[in-house]
Amino acid sequence: MFEKIISLWSSKPEPPYDPTNPKLNPLNPQGLKPCCACPETKSARDACFLNASESEADDKCKQLVANHVACMRSLGFKL
Repeated sequence: MFEKIISLWSSKPEPPYDPTNPKLNPLNPQGLKPCCACPETKSARDACFLNASESEADDKCKQLVANHVACMRSLGFKL
């Protein structure tokens, strides 16, 4: 509540969080966009879903999805 009041009085608004901006996100110094981040875990996840049948994809690919989410979060992306 007080953050809103303080922000109304401040002369300079805070810029919105941008995980691709290295100045706002030190976890992503290269400024990678979500589409280009974590290519190893992304390709492994995608290959799993492409090669697994629909009924077994959830069980087979669960860990690969978790690995990709962890990688993205380690770069400051909010998933």
